[in-house]
Amino acid sequence: MSDRAIRARGALGSWSAVMLVALVAVAVVGSLTIDGVASPRFWRFVTLEAIPIALIALPMTLIVITGEIDLSVASVLGLTCTVVGQLWVWGVSSLPALIAISLLMGAVLGAVNGLFVTGFGLPSLAVTIGTLALYRGLAYVVLGDRAVANYPVAWTTSAIKPLPGTTIPWVILVVAALAVIFAVVLHATPIGRGLYAMGNNAEAARFAGVNVRQAKFWLFVASGAMSALAGVFWTLRFASARADNGTGLELAVVAAVLLGGVSIFGGRGALLGVLASVCLLGVLRNALQLAYVPENTLTVITGSLLIASVVGPNVVGMLRERLRRRRSNAPTVSPSS
Repeated sequence: MSDRAIRARGALGSWSAVMLVALVAVAVVGSLTIDGVASPRFWRFVTLEAIPIALIALPMTLIVITGEIDLSVASVLGLTCTVVGQLWVWGVSSLPALIAISLLMGAVLGAVNGLFVTGFGLPSLAVTIGTLALYRGLAYVVLGDRAVANYPVAWTTSAIKPLPGTTIPWVILVVAALAVIFAVVLHATPIGRGLYAMGNNAEAARFAGVNVRQAKFWLFVASGAMSALAGVFWTLRFASARADNGTGLELAVVAAVLLGGVSIFGGRGALLGVLASVCLLGVLRNALQLAYVPENTLTVITGSLLIASVVGPNVVGMLRERLRRRRSNAPTVSPSS
């Protein structure tokens, strides 16, 4: 069998391919059994809901591959929303300026996480649980229980404006461009190979010349900046800045990343699977809402998928390893003389 055939066979058998097949299956079954799933309006809503999750999931994928995690992302999003609202109240009327300030602030917040993790050697789980509470608290300090909603109509409509001839918002092109950048970095550069090496064995990666601390620090910076960008989109989409914006979104992001085949222990995963799982979760959730499934049940389903995302790839890996060993131990028949 040629190298190309072997690679193609591996790709078809990968977890990313499983996610793509599951996405198509859920979309087809939902379209045939639930009224409204096949409508353009449904897919527009799914896309709008998936955009902030996808933006945050891009750097989160790289972070988890290195064996770390960032649970403060939803709080960064919420704090960004409140800062955008407060700056608008103070008279900052330039949208590019608001976006630039938000990205800078998100990068600083991410740098705080990165400093504690890489500078002080603290576990990212503990650090980001702490900053999850801290950043959400700062959001309430900025706006309290108030909501800012008097943004220019041009701003709010531009964020959800559809592509010509479709119902899909144009912002999806921004997400696609960023996804290509992250995918190239992860899968086609020495940086990406270093990230996988960190996840498998950080000490060995360090001896191989990978600057583990620097790489992880900048990943947290990227995570903060992308979370802030998602916060700007959230504010404009809903035309409202509130301190509780995005509460609990970190669960959806982590579920998408792990369900997409990224190992919680690091060292394994691909962006294609993550993006497919973002779409899968969005389609599944919205389809079940159209079927009048209670919100509590949807939360149970999300939690179950999160558990399955941890167990599933490991089970598949175990089955592959068992099959490989069985083939290697199979007796060979010598040709008759």
